[in-house]
Amino acid sequence: MTQTITAWILILIGLYSVAAAIGELRRRGTWARIFWELERSRTLQFLIGIMCMVIGATIMLVNPYNGLDLQSILVTILGGLILLEGAAFLAFPDWMIHLSRQVMNSRSAIWGWIALCIGMALMVVGYVRMLAS
Repeated sequence: MTQTITAWILILIGLYSVAAAIGELRRRGTWARIFWELERSRTLQFLIGIMCMVIGATIMLVNPYNGLDLQSILVTILGGLILLEGAAFLAFPDWMIHLSRQVMNSRSAIWGWIALCIGMALMVVGYVRMLAS
């Protein structure tokens, strides 16, 4: 049972990444528009921060941590990073948006393909783990 929790988390994070990537690749500039809207709305910044904190904390609390299992470690680290991202969005939304814009800039197609590949890899790893358990 504990192996499938980690597998499902990997699959779902991968699915999120694939869906977001496809959205950007289908309609270039989608992520830029999201950042544009986010930059102008303190309410959206707050909601993004809260959502990330809740999602990251939930991943960390639900995932059965096993220091000998690399996938379990990966999921725990991802959950922690998502939690920290949410806290940073609440405390320093202007810095987070500026950092995101610097990273994304006009290379959204490259980031879209990277997100697609990472998402597919996470889904495959999660699926293989589920089959093995």
